[in-house]
Amino acid sequence: MKYEFIADHASDYPIERLSEALGVSRSGYYAWKTRPESQHHREDGVLKSVIEHTYQSNKGRYGSPRILVELQAQGYRCSRKRVARLMREQGLCARKSRRSARTTRADPTHPKVGNLLNQEFEASSLNQKWVADITAVWTQEGWLYVAGILDLFSRSVVGWAMSAHQDELLVHHALEMALFRRNPPQGLLHHSDQGSPYTSSAYRELLAQRSFAVSMSRTGNCYDNAPMESFWSSLKWECTSGLTFFTRDDARQAIFEYIECFYHRCRRHSALGYLSPSQYEELMT
Repeated sequence: MKYEFIADHASDYPIERLSEALGVSRSGYYAWKTRPESQHHREDGVLKSVIEHTYQSNKGRYGSPRILVELQAQGYRCSRKRVARLMREQGLCARKSRRSARTTRADPTHPKVGNLLNQEFEASSLNQKWVADITAVWTQEGWLYVAGILDLFSRSVVGWAMSAHQDELLVHHALEMALFRRNPPQGLLHHSDQGSPYTSSAYRELLAQRSFAVSMSRTGNCYDNAPMESFWSSLKWECTSGLTFFTRDDARQAIFEYIECFYHRCRRHSALGYLSPSQYEELMT
């Protein structure tokens, strides 16, 4: 067991230091390494196969923390360091994000409101706090703009819309989807940035019709809407990074699949105890 521990952590600490800490000799460790294939190595071979399958079935979206949770859910006992080491040996890593576009453009003639959310991102029930934002995904036809609305209780994307244009119609469609799906009560807190689509008269009127409390981020402060920023980061990291979209329809299809098929139903969310949003809602409501 001591030699196995050294093997698992050899990439992080010198062999000599690990040997001294565990009270074994370096020569003993190297002798163990040169013996016929051990149970540890056989287990590594099995884990590599399972890790590879899990990684590919999730389209390269998972790094070692979520791969570990998947393995544990299947009954395998191993550490995160061991999973990380085996992934490095296989050349497996989560996708990386790339180019971005400016999506917040304020209109000085539109009225603004204060930050009622105040970075209190926990919610005690569904349809209590929603956060909204816009991002952009590059295609060979130009930018595709994506508007989303996130429920802070379950981190579920309750409404979304996509368009070649960043305007009030885009965010209006996302809100209409959220209202249709959830039919939230009066008093729900709706938080967004101060971009002109969210401060437009038509959007403000729709919020007023539902008697929502309206909150907006402070100018230039991305932390005021951190959960939404985190979702966009995940979408780009796990869905669009490394892909070339020749048309906006190609990007639409990929984003639809990511949100509705993977993110809601399958993706293990660290803020939800590594449950998916759907699993969390079923368990907690």
